[in-house]
This record gives sequence, C-alpha cells and structure tokens, in this order.
Amino acid sequence: MSLLLQITIFLGAALILVPLGKKLGIATVLGYLFTGILLGPSAFNIANDPEEIMHLAEFGVILLMFLIGLELRPQRLWEMRQSIFVMGSLQVGVTGLVLMGTIYLIFQQSLPASFVIGFALALSSTAFVLQLLEEKQQLNTTHGQQSFSILLFQDIAAIPLLAIIPLLAGSESSHHGVAYFAAIIATFTGLFLFSRYVMRPFFRFVARSGATELITAVGLFIVLGVVLLMDTLGISTTLGAFLTGVLLADSEFRHELEASIAPFKGLLLGLFFMTVGMTTQISLIADMPLLIIGGAVSLILIKMIVMAAIARYKKMSWTNSLMVATCLAQGGEFAFVVLNVAKSEKVLAEAIMEPITLIVTLSMVLTPIFFWLVSTQVLPLINRDSAPKYDEIPNEHPALIVAGFGRVGQIVARLARIRHFTFTAIDNNLQKIDFVRRYGGTLYYGDVTQPDLLRAAGIEQAKVFVLAIDNVEDSMNVARHILLNYPNLTLLVRARDRYHMHLLRDVGVKHIWRETYLTSLGMGYRALCELGMSKQEAYDSVELFRNYDEELLTRQQRIYTDEQKLFESYRDFISELEHLFESDAQVENHNPEQYKDVPDLDESGLERPTAKAQTTHAKHDRINIMRDDEN
Repeated sequence: MSLLLQITIFLGAALILVPLGKKLGIATVLGYLFTGILLGPSAFNIANDPEEIMHLAEFGVILLMFLIGLELRPQRLWEMRQSIFVMGSLQVGVTGLVLMGTIYLIFQQSLPASFVIGFALALSSTAFVLQLLEEKQQLNTTHGQQSFSILLFQDIAAIPLLAIIPLLAGSESSHHGVAYFAAIIATFTGLFLFSRYVMRPFFRFVARSGATELITAVGLFIVLGVVLLMDTLGISTTLGAFLTGVLLADSEFRHELEASIAPFKGLLLGLFFMTVGMTTQISLIADMPLLIIGGAVSLILIKMIVMAAIARYKKMSWTNSLMVATCLAQGGEFAFVVLNVAKSEKVLAEAIMEPITLIVTLSMVLTPIFFWLVSTQVLPLINRDSAPKYDEIPNEHPALIVAGFGRVGQIVARLARIRHFTFTAIDNNLQKIDFVRRYGGTLYYGDVTQPDLLRAAGIEQAKVFVLAIDNVEDSMNVARHILLNYPNLTLLVRARDRYHMHLLRDVGVKHIWRETYLTSLGMGYRALCELGMSKQEAYDSVELFRNYDEELLTRQQRIYTDEQKLFESYRDFISELEHLFESDAQVENHNPEQYKDVPDLDESGLERPTAKAQTTHAKHDRINIMRDDEN
C-alpha cells in the first residue's frame, strides 16, 4: 500500500472517529490514539507501514516546538523564570530520581538503563497537555500557565538527557557528548546572527512584494531549513525548531507565522498520535497485564504525588497543585525519542522497549480519566470545607441594586456611577469579584436567589432592581419572588433569548431587554447605510422590523411552547415584512403607541436622522442605550 493511500485512510478514519469521540466526551488526542490503534497491526492492520508515516508525523511535534518558541519572548521568559527554571527543574529532577530508584530496585535494571528510563518517563507530553488544556479552556488559568512553564523546561531538559546517553554507553567517538554541546552553542550563535541579519530582512522583502501568502512559505522554509541543518549535525530537530521560534519571537511577523503554521501543526500532530497508537502492541496488555496496566497507573500516581508535593512546597493552593499534578502525570512524546536513542546506543535492550512504550501510551489514555476524577470528584470535596462565605453587605440602602455583574450589569453600574448614583452590585463568581476589587471597584459575593441576602442588600428601600444574572432558572425564581413580595419595585430584567423573554412575560415582568438585540439592530442599521441607503430609509426599515418583531413576540406568547406553530409564525412574519418593504409601507401607518416601552438606540446603534423621524415617534417614551460593551 502506497504512503499516500495510507495517509488518506488515516485522515478519513480520523474525520469519522475523532468527532464521535468528542460527542462521547473523549479528548481529541485520545481520538487520534484510538484511530491509530484500530488501523494498526493490533486491530484491522489497514495501514501496515507506520514507520514511514511516523517520519512525516514527527513534523507535527517539530511545528509545535516552533510555535512554543514563538511564544517565548525574552521578556516573557524573564517573567516566567521562577516557574520555568525552579518548578521545572524540581519536577524533572525529583520525579526522575524517584522513577529511576523504583525501576532499579523493583525491575532490577542496570543503573544506566534505570537512569534513562526514569528521566525519560519524567518528561510529560507537551502536545497532549496543551491540547487537553485548550479543549478545557484552561490554558490561561493559573494551573494552565504553571503546566505550560514546566513543559517548557522539560522540552529543554530533553537535550542534555540525549547528550548524556552515549556517555552512559561509553561511546567515546559519538557525535553526542561534549561535541554535541559544542555543536549546539555554535548552531545557536549562527542562528542568532542569521535571524537578526538575514531572516528578518528577508521577511520584509517578501512582505513588500505584496505576495502575503508567501509569508507562510517563508516560515515553513525557515523551519524545515533549520530542521535539516540540525539533522545533518546530529542535533535534535525539535530543539532546532524550538530555537528558531525563540529567535523569531520578537519579529513583527510572529503573529502571521503563528496563524499560518497552526493548521499544519494540528493536522500533523493528529497524524503523530495516530502513528503512536498504530505502533502500540496491544497484545502485550493481554500477555503482561499487571506490568503494563500497573506500570501506567503507577507512573501517573508517582508523578502526581511528586508534582503535588512540589507545588505545595512552592505554596500553591491545593486546587492548583492537584490540577498541575494531574496535567503532567503522563509520559510524553520525548520519552519515545529518548528511549529510541538509548536503544540505538545499546543502553536499553529491545525487549524492554515495547512494554515501556505501551506504558507511556496507556498513561496518555488514562490521564483524561484522572483529570476528570480530580476536577469533578476530588476538588469539590477539598473545596467544600473551604467554600467562601458570602460577603456581609454594609448597612447602606442605595436606590439601585444590580444582580449579576457581567457584560450587561456592569454597563448599568458604570452609567450609574458616572452620574453619581450609589448602587449595590452582587455576583456569585469569585474570579469576577476579585478582578473588580483589584481595580478598586465594589462588588459583593452572594447568591441573589436567597431572600435573606436580598433583604440585607436593602431591597425593601430600593427603587430599581436590575436582574442580569446568567442562569435562566435562577433569573425566573428571583423575578417571581420580587414581583410577589415587592410589587412597587421597578424590575429591569435581561433576557438571554426569546424563550426567556416569553417566560418573563408570563410571570408579569414589564421591562425586559433581550441580550444582543439592540446591538444587532444598530449593526443592521449601519450595514444598510453602508450599502447605499439614506439614514432615513435605514432608520425606517429598522423601526419597521423592530415593531413587527415586537408584534410577533406578542403573537407567539400563546404558542411559544409549540415548535411547529412557532416555525409557521416566523414564516408568516418574514412574508409580511417582505410585502411591506416592497410596498414602501411606513412605520407611521401602524399604531406606535403599543411600542412605547421599546428602548431606542443611539448612533453606536441607531441614529434618529431627521426631524421627520422625531415627529413620527414623538409619542414614544424612549431611552438611549449605549453599545453592548464588555470589560
């Protein structure tokens, strides 16, 4: 079977199996691993030449290291020095020694072999962890950044580890060892000069030509050129890609390069993990289940315990310590590289390579399970006892209460503050509260669904209550409570969508703002103006649409639970509007009085263009709403 056909089969299988895995809650990386296992010799044996495909797939790891290097501007490196060098060295050193001792004592391996295996297993998977954190949207969290910095040190630590292996084997004439370090220094110096005096001028030359698509080609050319140089010199290709990224980190073309290379990186990384799955000998699990499964679980637990202890020693919280430990608990792709070099230098025997490789692969498979257990089962138990208490709200009774300090609530609060109106703002998101307080704002931590808290906030003395919380069910409960117990209080409610608005109307809420609705109308108005309409025509069109949409909402109030009738009402609505537009019907032909509570927009949304429009809507009781803005 040709290489091209094998890659086509791989990609086709991935397109089916990875999305299916995502629906079942399986991480993308695991989807790629399972795809490789199914296509490999252990299952269907469809693609029978994994070694050839692996050579191509390794470019995924190379491009990943290049992109990581691009992120490492000298300033950022300095800011992260504590995490990178202190935390990273402690993790690699302590974990490596513990694993080395375990292998030496339990499995009776030689000291050099135990050293190589222990420190190879101490390295975690950069590609796996970064993709896992991105999928969980946790890369920018405290534990995400700590994990990232430790992974950076691990990537750098792989270099001296590769250099030491030939010395352990007693290879005096190897290209590694002292010569290896000398080659690294010489190459790094050459690359620094090359990036400063050749790469950047060349980028500018290509950019000035106007052929912007060639920026991608230049980036790939540089990466592949450096990789080829490193391969020729016998130096780690991943190191070469990493150094190239670091050297281009301060370039003005950095973001362009990131955007251009990212798609290649994702596809090739997927291919890399598929080949890892393909080369995995699943039959070994049946032959030696205790060694493989027990080894993978032991590896994860040892790394978790050591990393958690180091994090606690560095005074990290229990939550962040456990999350960092779980993220870094698996073996990594650099373990494959280190072990292969050790095998070629005769430090490791062939017989021990396959079980270790399978243990590393299985540790990747099990890591998301441990991640889920820690995040959903362990941390809630730890945090239960230390759950933050709701703030004591001072005995002040402002006329305005803002419940929910998101993109809607904060704008209302900012407008009130500008006009020197005091208010009480309440939210139950601790991160949001800490952020506001950091910048000198006042925001109380509390649950607005609790009647006692509402009384403490001075609801009995308040004039206006702005309800802008996210949860629809909680919003409805609070709205019902206020309407029942405080009928004279003016209640202004943010509705997340049309359905929420129907529910609010059902319980009797009068003043409702649909989220993003006014902003969308303003944007539509601007689009019509830019397309050649006069401001008057655009204004009338938007007003006509808005009025009919309000009328549609009223019609749908009785049928909003019937999906089929809702669809029919939308269809009729579109037909009516099209007919009105074609007939040049004007808004003033309809009764505007029924829309008197509908908010208006200013120029950030909708502008009243002429006196004609003002006369037309003179009876409207309207207010101006600023653009939907989020801090």
